[in-house]
Amino acid sequence: MSRKNVIVSNVSDGHANPIAELVQLACRFDSEIILESDNRRINAKSIMGIMAFNPSEGMSINIVTEGSDEEEAVLAIEKFLVCE
Repeated sequence: MSRKNVIVSNVSDGHANPIAELVQLACRFDSEIILESDNRRINAKSIMGIMAFNPSEGMSINIVTEGSDEEEAVLAIEKFLVCE
């Protein structure tokens, strides 16, 4: 299991459709990807989950990944959320 805490940047500035793009990015990985914030846990591969979670600027999020490509997954999701 890999875990990383990040502070979300303004993802709407760097992405045309950030919710859909985040789900598409998560779906590229075989690992389970969970986003946690304020006692909420959602599957990053769920469009409805991401819409309800609504990652926004300044939000502190734990990215939790588990699987064969967990390290690559956590890095990719981190880069997306901090707009690198």
